[in-house]
Amino acid sequence: MLKCLVVDPMHKSLLSMLQPLGWEADYRPDITRAEIRERHLAYNGMIIRSKTTVDRDLLGDSPALRFIGRAGAGLDNLDLEYLSQKNIHVLHAAEGNRDAVGEFCVGILLSLLRNIPRAHQEVMNGIWLRESNRGEEMMGKTVSIIGFGNMGQAFATRLSGFGCKVLVYDKYKHGFANELCQEADMQRIFEETDILSLHIPLTEETRAMVNTTYLSKFKKKIILINTARGEIIPLSDLAESMSMGFVRGAALDVLENEKIGELTPSQREGFRNLIRGGNVIFTPHIAGWTFESHIKINVALVEKIKTLNIS
Repeated sequence: MLKCLVVDPMHKSLLSMLQPLGWEADYRPDITRAEIRERHLAYNGMIIRSKTTVDRDLLGDSPALRFIGRAGAGLDNLDLEYLSQKNIHVLHAAEGNRDAVGEFCVGILLSLLRNIPRAHQEVMNGIWLRESNRGEEMMGKTVSIIGFGNMGQAFATRLSGFGCKVLVYDKYKHGFANELCQEADMQRIFEETDILSLHIPLTEETRAMVNTTYLSKFKKKIILINTARGEIIPLSDLAESMSMGFVRGAALDVLENEKIGELTPSQREGFRNLIRGGNVIFTPHIAGWTFESHIKINVALVEKIKTLNIS
């Protein structure tokens, strides 16, 4: 039987899903990096989430692994060039949490437009203010999506009933316009956007891409949603862009540094300025984090493992 090392917390349905395929799963969610380095040669596959960086430092020059399964969408914790050189298949499960992300984006956008978190807190504190919590409707607005992979498509699908115009820019895809969305270049995105939602991976190209210069190019004062990767938007740049009026609201499920107690001085200042400025909703990287997606990720990964020709 083939052996698979599972090094991050997973829904335990994974173990029973793998067994009929001839894989024995060794579930060790508390394993250390040093232990992985010491033991990985005994396994044919490894399944990770986001906490484990997989590179030459971890696996060395002669790894035995035939695949790395990423339980989620992002691949920024994998050295893809190294894995390709070693002929290690990379599988990921973006299909597993795309529905969760699509729904979350709608929810957090509505919360921001309708002042729901603030109004809730006021009422809890015995304050009853209607006029200052008058909100906005999504109908008639232009929602622009950057990146049209699994997550961007899921969000576009869920916007279809809100009566808004959906524009999509994807640098690496073309010809995808349909009844849900229109394909647009960045010039049109800059000119027409009311609401901007990011659904792009973290790469050297996208790291710090959405900075003050980028945000200054929008003709309107936009609302910004980020459920992708926090490093795409430097906190200090977003705070500056909000103070300058380029961005009038933000919903952030991810931060430039998610070790909230270890922010750099610049990050800490940007974070505090965003809090002081108001009209920002923060959540702790939960867009794709549902009870259902916990299982769907397993299903997506196992379907891909099924296609591998490993003996």
